[in-house]
Amino acid sequence: MRAEKGTDGCLVCGSRLPAAERGRPPAYCSRSCQAKAYRRRKRERAATPRPAAAPAEVPAASAAARRRREIAEAVWRIAAGRGLESASMREVAAEAGVSLRVVQYAFGSKRRLLVESLRLLHEENERRARDRLARLPEPRDPRAVLRGVLMTFLPVDEQRRTALRVFLAYYVRSLTDPELAAVLLHGSHPLEEPVAALIRQAGAAGRAGRAAPDTDPRHEADLLVSGVTGLGLDVLHGRRTMAEVSRTLDYHLDRILGPAGARGRGRAAPGRDQLSGAPSTK
Repeated sequence: MRAEKGTDGCLVCGSRLPAAERGRPPAYCSRSCQAKAYRRRKRERAATPRPAAAPAEVPAASAAARRRREIAEAVWRIAAGRGLESASMREVAAEAGVSLRVVQYAFGSKRRLLVESLRLLHEENERRARDRLARLPEPRDPRAVLRGVLMTFLPVDEQRRTALRVFLAYYVRSLTDPELAAVLLHGSHPLEEPVAALIRQAGAAGRAGRAAPDTDPRHEADLLVSGVTGLGLDVLHGRRTMAEVSRTLDYHLDRILGPAGARGRGRAAPGRDQLSGAPSTK
């Protein structure tokens, strides 16, 4: 600490200080006392606990991720409403409400913008699907889980309608773009494999009927996933209603696993679809 005004003794040893020739009055009688004072202040600072400062990188990284997500959502809206060919970097910037330079800084190129936006959409859909499945009541009937998984492929709400339209836009583009195809079809059979596993579980559980001995879970999974995906497109076009698709889905689950009948198909409440919340017509 520096000498207070009016102090006429050395801050370390208390000796009388010489008169100041010019400038402010001295605080120490010698360089030795000045060095001792410096070392004492240094020890005091080291011993004083300081509040941990949040690293600057975390907020910056979080803000960058949030901005990338907002730009990706703009790509989704354009792809769903006008098609992927309309998703130029300039149009995406306008839709997101940012400058073109911000989009370029966040993604670098249009190809990276399209690829990363699709990757983010995959992550979003998988997160939402896990959340919906987590809301299924315990104990989880394998048949109810299977039905719930298949319902996630259908446009039962606005978010899933938009996601399906975006995937369709990407699907058309992916036919001539191997890099987009690799992201769109991430994994060899990412949907069919868990569906086949659930068919095995549901057939073995006995609570929702047993699968016929000659049932091949993998072949049935191929048919269910492809069929539900196609039915979802019909819903988008207005060719079928969700009630009709729900009846068709239950028909095929009855065919594979046997009729659920009085066992209630493992639903959380009569007349409600567990995953979508839409009224059931079965």
